[in-house]
Amino acid sequence: MKNFRKIILLSLLIMFSAAVNAQVLISLLLGDALNTPKIEFGLEGGWSHSYIYSIDDTDPINNFDLGFYFHILMKNNSYLSTGVKVKSNVGGTGMPVYSMGDASFDSVFAGGTLTKKIPGFYVPILFHQRIKQKWYIEAGPQLGLLYKQLDIFEVEKMGGDLEFKLDVKDQYKHIDAGLTAGLGYKFSKVQKSTSIGVNYYYGLVDVSKNPEYKIKNSAFYFFVKIPIGATPKEPKESK
Repeated sequence: MKNFRKIILLSLLIMFSAAVNAQVLISLLLGDALNTPKIEFGLEGGWSHSYIYSIDDTDPINNFDLGFYFHILMKNNSYLSTGVKVKSNVGGTGMPVYSMGDASFDSVFAGGTLTKKIPGFYVPILFHQRIKQKWYIEAGPQLGLLYKQLDIFEVEKMGGDLEFKLDVKDQYKHIDAGLTAGLGYKFSKVQKSTSIGVNYYYGLVDVSKNPEYKIKNSAFYFFVKIPIGATPKEPKESK
């Protein structure tokens, strides 16, 4: 029955997003080995609301997030909470488009909007304190490895939407870093159980290489954490 539930969960994840990274799928299969009496391991998924707070008049963008987590018991109800957000984006939208130096292009996208999409792998390293076994608070630094940044030009013309994606990874640094704090709730008093919560990330690093403007990211993460392989084995019936 346990293996059947794992197969169903794996199938749903594959159907839900073709972009799921292989590390997450491997984590599903290794859940039994990674969970120990002092370590809770599982999958983390949810929705993020990110924006670039260093640029005025920038609107937030919404993203789907997916990764895995570890809660490592230190003492009593105190834990080290870490993991990797394998599929995660930051950035912002609603900015005016800039000139590309091409009169034809500029005329087509004049009056359009610019979205800065900044994908990355993020690793939180948080002190995690449980309160009355169900509630918990956590805070600490978060590091990010950025890749494949895009500037997306969008405009509505002639009854349709036009879009152009520009690879701008050369304009960004590879590392983002900041502070994260949040609140969570576990559905059971059992040490390893499903939880929901929200974390806020405040980026401290200017990730732009362009001296004319700063890009500092920020995001709210609304998450669900599901332990994998943590269900106790049922004792065998004695004959």
